[in-house]
Amino acid sequence: MKTTLDCPCGTRIVGDDEDDLVEKAQAHLAEKHPHLEYDRDAILFMAF
Repeated sequence: MKTTLDCPCGTRIVGDDEDDLVEKAQAHLAEKHPHLEYDRDAILFMAF
């Protein structure tokens, strides 16, 4: 299960599980990078 993602801006996003990680990553994108959108598959592809 992938629960961690390092955003290129330097922010590390950690979720309790994959669903939580995707939710937190999408919230980070909406707040810090509103011009970017990634779906669940893209987020999990970049996660570890």
